[in-house]
Amino acid sequence: MDCRALTTGEERESLIEVLDRVLHKGVVAGGDVVISVADVDLVYLRLQLLLSSVETARRAGWYTPAASRTGLP
Repeated sequence: MDCRALTTGEERESLIEVLDRVLHKGVVAGGDVVISVADVDLVYLRLQLLLSSVETARRAGWYTPAASRTGLP
């Protein structure tokens, strides 16, 4: 792939549009990670990621001022 194609104004604009849409609508992703040794599960992690603007999070009820002080949703 030609590296110059990644720096065109058109592609930069597309990236900005995608980022704007993600922040405006919000994106939630999740997954599970299991660490095991010899078929014995040692660690289980459930991961959830929320990416949005603060305004979008407030409208959806994901963010409250109390949550920002405690670090909890």
